[in-house]
Order: sequence, then structure tokens, then C-alpha cells
Amino acid sequence: MKHTFMSRKQAGIYTLIALAAMIVFLVVAFFAYVNDYHRADHAATAFLNSNASIRQEGSLTILSPDAGNDTGAGLIFYPGGKVEEAAYLPLLDLLREQGITIALVKMPFRLAVFQINAADRVYDAVPTVSRWFIGGHSLGGAMASSYAAGNESRLSGLILLGAYPVNDSPIPTLCLYGSEDILLDLSKLADVANVLRIEGGNHAQFGNYGVQQGDGVAMISREAQQEQAAEAMLAFLVNPA
Repeated sequence: MKHTFMSRKQAGIYTLIALAAMIVFLVVAFFAYVNDYHRADHAATAFLNSNASIRQEGSLTILSPDAGNDTGAGLIFYPGGKVEEAAYLPLLDLLREQGITIALVKMPFRLAVFQINAADRVYDAVPTVSRWFIGGHSLGGAMASSYAAGNESRLSGLILLGAYPVNDSPIPTLCLYGSEDILLDLSKLADVANVLRIEGGNHAQFGNYGVQQGDGVAMISREAQQEQAAEAMLAFLVNPA
């Protein structure tokens, strides 16, 4: 009987050790995964130091229009999955130059799925905006779509870059994608009325973070893709109908 008791006790100890080892392995694997992210290139990070109209407030990067050039519209932007948020500054600054306020959100572990409601803290942080829109790239776009459903009263529209709506919502929506994007499931855009295909563009060139594995090869420059995207986004931000 004593031998059986000791055997069970030892088995319990071994089980606890195995579980602890598994938990440690999973934690290490998770942090290794989230720390292997796409970093913004130098052209993007330079905006943080060279542009007085861009400021950081906690997990928000605010891009403010020049005095006398404020349209009253604002865009809350969710970055793509495992992409450094600063990678989107070149694109978003094109909108700022045209009078749009931008609230670029830094997500926990750079994955918007962990804080879908991050937009909630933007409204009080930037009270000067009278019309808010939300948007994002790739996974960030999907999570922005998820947030928009149920928050239509606070938002004037939704902008998706290389992404598709994940919820049914009556909110006005603009979807942009590159013709060489082979990561996006185009069948998911079938029910979206306002879709713009950027010829020669791909998935990654909406941001400045280099090449993305599995993406198609762009036939136009990053600057050209972002300029076309910004033009379409601006038209929608001014008149989302």
C-alpha cells in the first residue's frame, strides 16, 4: 500500500513538472512569435523626429493638420498584424497634409486582436475631431471592421486596406487592395460596394516595412501605391456616401 501511495505521489509530481515545462515552453514560444515582427523602415521612423505635427501620447501617435487646414475629419488606424505602427506614417501623413487628423494605435504585441476596442480611448484624446472614421491594414483592418459593427453611431465610415469586413454593418465602407496582393481573399469583397483595385500594388506596400512573406511582387513603387491609396481615402473621408 505504501509503495502504491509513493508511486502515485511521484506520478503527480512528474505530471506537475511536465505541465510547468509545457507552460514555460508555450510562454517562450509566444514571446518569440510576437517579437518577430515587421519593423518600420528608416523613412517611416524619421517622421517621428522630423515632423512637429506628429506627437505620441501613450499608445497613440497623433498626426494633426496644419492650422487653418483642418477638415474636422479624423481617422483611427489599426496597424497590420505584427507590423510596427510607425510603418504607416508615410501613408497617413499624406492624409494629414490634406487636413485629416490621424490617431495611429499601437496594439498589444502588435496584434489588434488583443485590443479590438482600442478606438474607445481616442475620442477623448482628440476632442477637436467632429467626424470619426476607423480603418486599418490586413489584420488591423479586420479588427477595425469588428469594432465598427456596433459603434456605427460614433463613426462615419470604415476604410480597409488589404482587408475585408468581418461583420455585417450598414456603415459606409471603402476597401482598397493591390492587384498583386495574393494574401487577401478577394471572394470576401464580393458584397462590398466601394472597392478600389490599385493596379500593380501588393499587400505590404500600404506600409513601409519591407517585403512580406507570401505576398505578390509589386509592379509599382511603394510611393505610387501609397499616393493612390491616400487619394482614394481622402475622397472617402470627405464624402463617404
